[in-house]
Order: sequence, then structure tokens, then C-alpha cells
Amino acid sequence: MYKLIEPEVAGGLGEQTQIDNSFFPPLIKNLHYEFEGWLGDDILESFPYYMVTERLRDGIELAKLTGVIFDKVLISKSETFLELYPDRELPNFFLAKINGESSRDDFFITEKNVLAISERTYSLLKNYNIDQADIEDL
Repeated sequence: MYKLIEPEVAGGLGEQTQIDNSFFPPLIKNLHYEFEGWLGDDILESFPYYMVTERLRDGIELAKLTGVIFDKVLISKSETFLELYPDRELPNFFLAKINGESSRDDFFITEKNVLAISERTYSLLKNYNIDQADIEDL
């Protein structure tokens, strides 16, 4: 049993992002994420990538969930973010590279480019902040 998850979008590609658009979905070589806002979720998205907080990454690794590997991400705050949240600190985030296969891994991307997660993953995510994510059965 799998679920589809559409996480919070809190910003987008920053100027220092390196992306290869010769693939679909595009291949992120180096991610710079610029925050416009953030409602506090531990998992974020902005097509074609997903990010997780360090604490969620640690939880995923401890649970030995499959279908995802992590990479570094450069984060920054936009002028809008700084005006709205002048004192808000951001946690460390990591790029979640989804490389799983359907019905075999805990994370995979569907044919419609939506993130699918296993029941095991969903059980873990419920221990974190995912209030802004839309989640439905696959």
C-alpha cells in the first residue's frame, strides 16, 4: 500500500542552482533553494526535487528506508522571507534524490511525477511536521 504526497512549497530555485534540462524530469546537479516563506514542514518540494530537514533525513536513514539518497543543498532567504520572518532560523536541509522503483522501495516517483511513499514511510513521517503536505492513497 502506497500513498501520494505533495509537500509544502516554500520557495524555489536560487541563482546558484545548476540544472540539466536535457532530461525529464530535469537533473539537479547543484541545488540552491531560496526560501520565500516556510510553515515549518520537514519535507518540501519544488519540481523536480524534494528536500528534507536534517532531523527527517536522520530518521529516514535510521529506519533504513529505501529509494532515496541525500545530497547537500545551499539555502538562502529571499527579501520577502526576511521581511515576513526577520528572526526565523532555518534548519539544515538536504536534497532528497528519489531513486526508488514502484512496489519495491519506500520512495519512488510515479509516472505522473508525484512522490509515492510506502506505509512504512508514512508511519515515520507522522512523527515529523507534515501539516502542509497533501497526502492521499495511491
